[in-house]
Amino acid sequence: MTATTEAGPRIATLDIVRGIAVMGILAMNIIAFAMPFQAYMNPLAFGMESAADYWSWVVSFVFVDGKMRGLFSFLFGASTLLVIERAEAAGRSGASAHFPRMLWLLLFGLLHFYFIWWGDILTTYALIGLVLFLFRRLATRALVAWGVALIIGQFLMFLGMGISIAALAQAAASANPDPETVRQWQSLESQFGILTGQPLAEKLAAFRGAWSGLVENRLFERTFEPFSAVLFFGWETLGYMLLGMAALKSGFFKGEWSVGRYRRVVLVGLATSIPAYCALAWLLTRNGFSVPALFLIGMAATTPFRPVMVVAYAASIILLTRGGGALVDRIAAAGRAAFTNYLGSSILMTSLFYGHGLGLYGTTGRAELWLVVFATWALMLIWSKPWLERYRYGPFEWLWRSLARWQPQPMRRTPAAG
Repeated sequence: MTATTEAGPRIATLDIVRGIAVMGILAMNIIAFAMPFQAYMNPLAFGMESAADYWSWVVSFVFVDGKMRGLFSFLFGASTLLVIERAEAAGRSGASAHFPRMLWLLLFGLLHFYFIWWGDILTTYALIGLVLFLFRRLATRALVAWGVALIIGQFLMFLGMGISIAALAQAAASANPDPETVRQWQSLESQFGILTGQPLAEKLAAFRGAWSGLVENRLFERTFEPFSAVLFFGWETLGYMLLGMAALKSGFFKGEWSVGRYRRVVLVGLATSIPAYCALAWLLTRNGFSVPALFLIGMAATTPFRPVMVVAYAASIILLTRGGGALVDRIAAAGRAAFTNYLGSSILMTSLFYGHGLGLYGTTGRAELWLVVFATWALMLIWSKPWLERYRYGPFEWLWRSLARWQPQPMRRTPAAG
């Protein structure tokens, strides 16, 4: 998302990678749009009705889950640094360019969470972005060191949670468990286990019901949830953003590395991460997607491998799109309008699945949801390029930029002379 990037030549690779990221993130978010939250982490919780649904989960877990969010976070860090550097190069204050962007993004994120969709990531980005400014002067090696350290911290946090939950499960299953232990375990089971009976009926009714009911729930019962997400994923998110800054400073995101160097990144990254994710998918399946396994395997064990795969994906995209072409141009346009495509996806998906729209929530299997994803990708590719040929920014990019600069920005492109 680069709605307020300073004037200057665009870095094509950033737009292309961002286009893939904004399209790819929907492939995982679609589960959270169309099914209860439990299904996002636990495929047995809801929507597992066939072998196709299981293999759909495997593909998502191995190739999509967390990787597109990681790409988005890398790119956010790179774009933030670009905004600050270009502002300072133009004689302006980097702080005056950066902090209004983050504060307006925070407002966008809160409006998105409370009034459109509970799965907002913009609030987290805005809050982490406020801290990100402190790292802008660091050298590439220092940024990488900080990024790796923060990811290790996230891993240790998830590992500690997983160990605690495994101990709680064991205590609850003992001969004479403490009533409070049983209550805590049942609460975890209701949040991450299989949904059935009355809890499932209530969940389906809520999302198929009136929009006002969902808004009321988020405003008054989940008021601080957008901020608590920072405590849960903040270490990893900041780490990814710092690695994105390093990728920009090193020339990686500018496409300046040699073909051979990018290829080595791809080969080492994918050869390391794909087998690891396949093994973790097998372990989760073997453990029956138990709640302790979801935390120990699905969250903690994936943390070290995810950034490796994210970097390999970025290198792959840069290599595969070097020759350009009509499709690459459309992907780049989708990346330039990533903010609009992200928010637009939320509006479109909630209109499709929630009760104030078509009310298809909980009616579509995992495998079938890919048809919705492919159709939405096509829509992104179809509208973004012709719009940006006529206008300078996507609609939400223009709004964000105008608010951050406290005045409306020129929108229409000036026709070429003659």
